[in-house]
Amino acid sequence: MAAPAAPTAPRAGRRPGVVRNPQQLLPTWLQRTVIVVLLLSMAPVAYMALISVSPDVEVGAGQLWPSRLVLSNYVAVWSSIDLATGLVNSLVASLAAGVIATVFGLGAAYCLARLDFRGRGPFLNALVGFQIIPGTMIILPLFVVFSSVGAAIGVPLIGQRPTLIVTYLTFAIPFATWLLVTNLRQIPTSFEEAAMIDGLNRFGVLRKIIFPLMLPGMLVTVVFSMLVGWNDVLFANVLTNPQTHTVAIQLQAFGSATETGALPLYGQLMAASLISSAPVVLLYMIFQRQLVGGLAAGGEKG
Repeated sequence: MAAPAAPTAPRAGRRPGVVRNPQQLLPTWLQRTVIVVLLLSMAPVAYMALISVSPDVEVGAGQLWPSRLVLSNYVAVWSSIDLATGLVNSLVASLAAGVIATVFGLGAAYCLARLDFRGRGPFLNALVGFQIIPGTMIILPLFVVFSSVGAAIGVPLIGQRPTLIVTYLTFAIPFATWLLVTNLRQIPTSFEEAAMIDGLNRFGVLRKIIFPLMLPGMLVTVVFSMLVGWNDVLFANVLTNPQTHTVAIQLQAFGSATETGALPLYGQLMAASLISSAPVVLLYMIFQRQLVGGLAAGGEKG
Protein backbone atom coordinates (compact mmCIF):
# COMPACT_ATOMS: atom_id res chain seq x y z
CA MET A 1 0.00 0.00 0.00
CA ALA A 2 1.45 3.27 -1.07
CA ALA A 3 2.02 5.91 1.57
CA PRO A 4 -0.18 8.97 1.30
CA ALA A 5 1.47 11.94 -0.29
CA ALA A 6 2.63 14.59 2.09
CA PRO A 7 0.66 17.81 1.90
CA THR A 8 2.35 20.56 -0.02
CA ALA A 9 3.43 23.38 2.22
CA PRO A 10 2.25 26.82 1.15
CA ARG A 11 4.85 29.16 -0.24
CA ALA A 12 6.34 31.51 2.28
CA GLY A 13 5.11 35.05 2.20
CA ARG A 14 1.90 34.31 0.27
CA ARG A 15 -1.62 33.92 1.56
CA PRO A 16 -4.59 32.66 -0.42
CA GLY A 17 -6.87 35.39 -1.70
CA VAL A 18 -4.36 38.19 -1.14
CA VAL A 19 -3.00 40.15 -4.09
CA ARG A 20 0.60 41.10 -3.47
CA ASN A 21 0.93 43.69 -6.21
CA PRO A 22 -1.83 46.34 -6.44
CA GLN A 23 -1.07 46.69 -10.16
CA GLN A 24 -2.52 43.21 -10.68
CA LEU A 25 -5.96 44.67 -9.96
CA LEU A 26 -5.95 46.20 -13.46
CA PRO A 27 -5.00 44.50 -16.72
CA THR A 28 -1.78 45.66 -18.33
CA TRP A 29 -3.56 47.01 -21.41
CA LEU A 30 -5.86 49.09 -19.21
CA GLN A 31 -2.93 50.52 -17.27
CA ARG A 32 -1.21 51.54 -20.50
CA THR A 33 -4.43 53.04 -21.84
CA VAL A 34 -4.82 55.15 -18.72
CA ILE A 35 -1.22 56.35 -18.99
CA VAL A 36 -1.72 57.33 -22.65
CA VAL A 37 -4.93 59.20 -21.84
CA LEU A 38 -3.21 61.06 -19.00
CA LEU A 39 -0.31 62.06 -21.25
CA LEU A 40 -2.69 63.28 -23.94
CA SER A 41 -4.63 65.26 -21.34
CA MET A 42 -1.48 66.92 -20.03
CA ALA A 43 -0.05 67.72 -23.48
CA PRO A 44 -2.08 70.95 -24.01
CA VAL A 45 -1.18 72.20 -20.53
CA ALA A 46 2.49 71.46 -21.12
CA TYR A 47 2.37 73.28 -24.47
CA MET A 48 0.69 76.27 -22.81
CA ALA A 49 3.49 76.36 -20.24
CA LEU A 50 6.09 76.19 -23.02
CA ILE A 51 4.52 79.06 -24.95
CA SER A 52 4.23 81.15 -21.78
CA VAL A 53 8.03 81.16 -21.42
CA SER A 54 8.76 81.66 -25.14
CA PRO A 55 9.48 84.99 -26.86
CA ASP A 56 6.44 86.31 -28.75
CA VAL A 57 8.47 86.79 -31.93
CA GLU A 58 9.37 83.11 -32.08
CA VAL A 59 5.82 82.00 -31.22
CA GLY A 60 4.39 84.27 -33.91
CA ALA A 61 6.85 82.82 -36.42
CA GLY A 62 5.59 79.31 -35.67
CA GLN A 63 8.78 78.13 -34.00
CA LEU A 64 7.90 75.00 -32.02
CA TRP A 65 10.77 75.04 -29.53
CA PRO A 66 12.07 78.42 -28.28
CA SER A 67 15.73 79.32 -28.56
CA ARG A 68 15.62 80.70 -25.01
CA LEU A 69 13.20 80.69 -22.10
CA VAL A 70 11.89 83.99 -20.73
CA LEU A 71 9.75 84.86 -17.72
CA SER A 72 8.91 88.37 -18.87
CA ASN A 73 5.46 87.27 -20.05
CA TYR A 74 4.42 86.55 -16.47
CA VAL A 75 5.45 90.08 -15.50
CA ALA A 76 4.10 91.96 -18.52
CA VAL A 77 0.66 90.35 -18.42
CA TRP A 78 -0.23 92.18 -15.19
CA SER A 79 0.13 95.51 -16.99
CA SER A 80 -1.40 94.36 -20.28
CA ILE A 81 -4.72 93.46 -18.62
CA ASP A 82 -6.15 94.12 -15.17
CA LEU A 83 -5.63 90.52 -14.19
CA ALA A 84 -5.69 91.16 -10.44
CA THR A 85 -9.18 92.70 -10.57
CA GLY A 86 -10.44 89.83 -12.69
CA LEU A 87 -9.08 87.25 -10.27
CA VAL A 88 -10.67 89.03 -7.31
CA ASN A 89 -14.03 89.32 -9.08
CA SER A 90 -13.99 85.65 -10.05
CA LEU A 91 -12.93 84.53 -6.58
CA VAL A 92 -15.56 86.62 -4.78
CA ALA A 93 -18.44 85.66 -7.09
CA SER A 94 -17.64 81.97 -7.40
CA LEU A 95 -16.69 81.40 -3.75
CA ALA A 96 -19.76 83.24 -2.47
CA ALA A 97 -21.98 81.22 -4.79
CA GLY A 98 -20.33 77.97 -3.71
CA VAL A 99 -20.69 78.64 0.02
CA ILE A 100 -24.27 79.95 -0.20
CA ALA A 101 -25.33 77.07 -2.45
CA THR A 102 -23.84 74.54 -0.03
CA VAL A 103 -25.57 76.08 3.01
CA PHE A 104 -28.99 76.17 1.35
CA GLY A 105 -28.36 72.85 -0.36
CA LEU A 106 -27.64 71.13 2.97
CA GLY A 107 -31.02 72.11 4.37
CA ALA A 108 -32.81 71.07 1.20
CA ALA A 109 -30.86 67.81 1.01
CA TYR A 110 -31.73 66.94 4.61
CA CYS A 111 -35.44 67.39 3.90
CA LEU A 112 -35.25 65.34 0.72
CA ALA A 113 -33.18 62.54 2.25
CA ARG A 114 -34.82 62.25 5.67
CA LEU A 115 -38.42 63.49 5.39
CA ASP A 116 -41.13 61.55 3.60
CA PHE A 117 -43.52 63.78 1.68
CA ARG A 118 -45.47 63.64 -1.54
CA GLY A 119 -43.50 64.61 -4.62
CA ARG A 120 -40.07 63.94 -3.17
CA GLY A 121 -39.05 61.59 -5.99
CA PRO A 122 -40.11 63.89 -8.85
CA PHE A 123 -38.38 66.79 -7.11
CA LEU A 124 -35.10 64.87 -6.96
CA ASN A 125 -35.44 63.97 -10.63
CA ALA A 126 -36.10 67.62 -11.42
CA LEU A 127 -32.83 68.58 -9.73
CA VAL A 128 -30.96 66.28 -12.09
CA GLY A 129 -32.97 67.41 -15.11
CA PHE A 130 -32.29 71.06 -14.33
CA GLN A 131 -28.59 70.47 -14.97
CA ILE A 132 -29.20 69.80 -18.68
CA ILE A 133 -30.88 73.17 -19.31
CA PRO A 134 -28.43 75.24 -21.39
CA GLY A 135 -27.56 78.67 -20.09
CA THR A 136 -28.46 80.27 -23.42
CA MET A 137 -32.12 79.53 -22.68
CA ILE A 138 -32.25 81.62 -19.52
CA ILE A 139 -29.68 84.36 -20.15
CA LEU A 140 -32.19 86.67 -21.86
CA PRO A 141 -34.97 86.17 -19.26
CA LEU A 142 -32.47 86.80 -16.47
CA PHE A 143 -31.23 89.97 -18.15
CA VAL A 144 -34.80 91.25 -18.56
CA VAL A 145 -35.67 90.43 -14.94
CA PHE A 146 -32.59 92.14 -13.52
CA SER A 147 -33.07 95.17 -15.76
CA SER A 148 -36.76 95.49 -14.82
CA VAL A 149 -36.15 95.06 -11.09
CA GLY A 150 -33.27 97.53 -11.19
CA ALA A 151 -35.44 100.10 -12.97
CA ALA A 152 -38.26 99.56 -10.46
CA ILE A 153 -36.11 100.06 -7.35
CA GLY A 154 -33.93 102.74 -8.90
CA VAL A 155 -30.71 100.75 -8.49
CA PRO A 156 -28.96 99.32 -11.56
CA LEU A 157 -28.41 95.60 -11.05
CA ILE A 158 -26.59 94.86 -14.30
CA GLY A 159 -22.87 95.06 -13.71
CA GLN A 160 -23.00 94.32 -9.97
CA ARG A 161 -21.34 91.38 -8.23
CA PRO A 162 -24.48 90.35 -6.28
CA THR A 163 -26.34 89.99 -9.57
CA LEU A 164 -23.71 87.59 -10.86
CA ILE A 165 -23.76 85.64 -7.58
CA VAL A 166 -27.55 85.23 -7.71
CA THR A 167 -27.25 84.03 -11.30
CA TYR A 168 -24.69 81.40 -10.37
CA LEU A 169 -26.94 80.25 -7.52
CA THR A 170 -29.67 79.31 -10.00
CA PHE A 171 -27.37 76.52 -11.18
CA ALA A 172 -25.30 75.91 -8.05
CA ILE A 173 -28.13 75.30 -5.56
CA PRO A 174 -29.78 72.43 -7.51
CA PHE A 175 -26.38 70.85 -8.13
CA ALA A 176 -25.34 71.24 -4.49
CA THR A 177 -28.63 69.80 -3.25
CA TRP A 178 -28.37 66.75 -5.49
CA LEU A 179 -24.73 66.14 -4.51
CA LEU A 180 -25.46 66.51 -0.78
CA VAL A 181 -28.46 64.17 -0.97
CA THR A 182 -26.11 61.52 -2.36
CA ASN A 183 -23.66 62.02 0.52
CA LEU A 184 -26.35 62.31 3.18
CA ARG A 185 -27.78 58.91 2.30
CA GLN A 186 -24.51 57.31 3.44
CA ILE A 187 -25.03 58.48 7.04
CA PRO A 188 -27.00 55.99 9.17
CA THR A 189 -30.24 57.34 10.59
CA SER A 190 -29.46 55.70 13.93
CA PHE A 191 -27.28 58.70 14.88
CA GLU A 192 -30.17 61.09 14.37
CA GLU A 193 -32.66 58.84 16.14
CA ALA A 194 -30.42 58.62 19.19
CA ALA A 195 -29.97 62.40 19.22
CA MET A 196 -33.71 62.99 18.97
CA ILE A 197 -34.30 60.58 21.86
CA ASP A 198 -31.90 62.74 23.88
CA GLY A 199 -34.11 65.76 23.18
CA LEU A 200 -32.69 67.38 20.04
CA ASN A 201 -35.09 68.69 17.43
CA ARG A 202 -34.56 68.48 13.68
CA PHE A 203 -32.56 71.69 13.55
CA GLY A 204 -30.37 70.57 16.44
CA VAL A 205 -29.74 67.24 14.73
CA LEU A 206 -28.80 69.03 11.53
CA ARG A 207 -26.44 71.40 13.35
CA LYS A 208 -24.79 69.05 15.85
CA ILE A 209 -24.92 65.65 14.13
CA ILE A 210 -25.28 66.02 10.38
CA PHE A 211 -23.07 69.08 9.88
CA PRO A 212 -19.87 67.56 11.40
CA LEU A 213 -20.39 64.26 9.58
CA MET A 214 -21.03 66.02 6.27
CA LEU A 215 -17.95 68.26 6.29
CA PRO A 216 -16.02 66.27 3.63
CA GLY A 217 -19.07 66.13 1.38
CA MET A 218 -19.77 69.82 1.96
CA LEU A 219 -16.21 70.71 1.00
CA VAL A 220 -16.61 68.78 -2.25
CA THR A 221 -19.88 70.61 -2.87
CA VAL A 222 -18.33 74.02 -2.24
CA VAL A 223 -15.49 73.34 -4.68
CA PHE A 224 -17.67 71.98 -7.47
CA SER A 225 -20.30 74.69 -6.98
CA MET A 226 -17.50 77.25 -7.06
CA LEU A 227 -16.36 75.90 -10.43
CA VAL A 228 -19.80 76.71 -11.85
CA GLY A 229 -18.96 80.40 -11.53
CA TRP A 230 -15.21 80.21 -12.05
CA ASN A 231 -15.55 78.63 -15.51
CA ASP A 232 -18.49 80.78 -16.61
CA VAL A 233 -18.17 83.04 -19.63
CA LEU A 234 -21.75 83.44 -20.89
CA PHE A 235 -23.40 85.09 -17.87
CA ALA A 236 -20.34 87.11 -16.88
CA ASN A 237 -20.12 88.49 -20.41
CA VAL A 238 -23.69 89.83 -20.26
CA LEU A 239 -24.20 90.74 -16.60
CA THR A 240 -20.91 92.50 -15.79
CA ASN A 241 -19.17 95.74 -16.71
CA PRO A 242 -15.43 96.47 -17.06
CA GLN A 243 -15.14 96.99 -13.28
CA THR A 244 -16.75 93.64 -12.44
CA HIS A 245 -15.42 91.52 -15.30
CA THR A 246 -14.28 88.08 -14.20
CA VAL A 247 -10.93 86.66 -15.22
CA ALA A 248 -12.57 84.51 -17.91
CA ILE A 249 -13.98 87.61 -19.62
CA GLN A 250 -10.65 89.39 -19.37
CA LEU A 251 -8.91 86.45 -21.01
CA GLN A 252 -11.52 86.41 -23.76
CA ALA A 253 -11.09 90.14 -24.43
CA PHE A 254 -7.31 89.92 -24.28
CA GLY A 255 -7.29 86.99 -26.69
CA SER A 256 -9.45 88.90 -29.19
CA ALA A 257 -7.21 91.95 -28.94
CA THR A 258 -4.11 89.81 -29.34
CA GLU A 259 -5.33 88.37 -32.64
CA THR A 260 -5.64 91.84 -34.20
CA GLY A 261 -2.26 93.14 -33.03
CA ALA A 262 0.84 93.49 -35.18
CA LEU A 263 2.64 91.03 -32.91
CA PRO A 264 0.28 88.52 -31.25
CA LEU A 265 1.07 88.26 -27.55
CA TYR A 266 0.50 84.54 -27.30
CA GLY A 267 3.09 84.18 -24.55
CA GLN A 268 1.27 86.65 -22.31
CA LEU A 269 -2.07 85.04 -23.13
CA MET A 270 -0.83 81.60 -22.10
CA ALA A 271 0.78 83.06 -18.98
CA ALA A 272 -2.51 84.71 -18.03
CA SER A 273 -4.37 81.46 -18.64
CA LEU A 274 -2.04 79.51 -16.36
CA ILE A 275 -2.25 82.19 -13.67
CA SER A 276 -6.05 82.14 -13.81
CA SER A 277 -6.10 78.37 -13.32
CA ALA A 278 -3.64 78.45 -10.42
CA PRO A 279 -6.21 79.23 -7.66
CA VAL A 280 -8.35 76.20 -8.52
CA VAL A 281 -5.31 73.91 -8.74
CA LEU A 282 -3.99 75.25 -5.44
CA LEU A 283 -7.39 74.72 -3.82
CA TYR A 284 -7.43 71.11 -4.97
CA MET A 285 -3.88 70.48 -3.74
CA ILE A 286 -4.72 71.85 -0.28
CA PHE A 287 -7.95 69.89 0.15
CA GLN A 288 -7.08 66.85 -1.95
CA ARG A 289 -7.61 64.35 0.86
CA GLN A 290 -11.01 65.78 1.81
CA LEU A 291 -12.14 66.00 -1.81
CA VAL A 292 -11.25 62.39 -2.55
CA GLY A 293 -12.86 61.23 0.69
CA GLY A 294 -16.04 63.16 -0.01
CA LEU A 295 -16.32 61.87 -3.56
CA ALA A 296 -15.71 58.30 -2.40
CA ALA A 297 -18.39 58.62 0.28
CA GLY A 298 -20.87 59.99 -2.21
CA GLY A 299 -20.16 57.19 -4.67
CA GLU A 300 -20.78 54.34 -2.24
CA LYS A 301 -24.10 52.55 -2.25
CA GLY A 302 -26.10 52.99 0.90
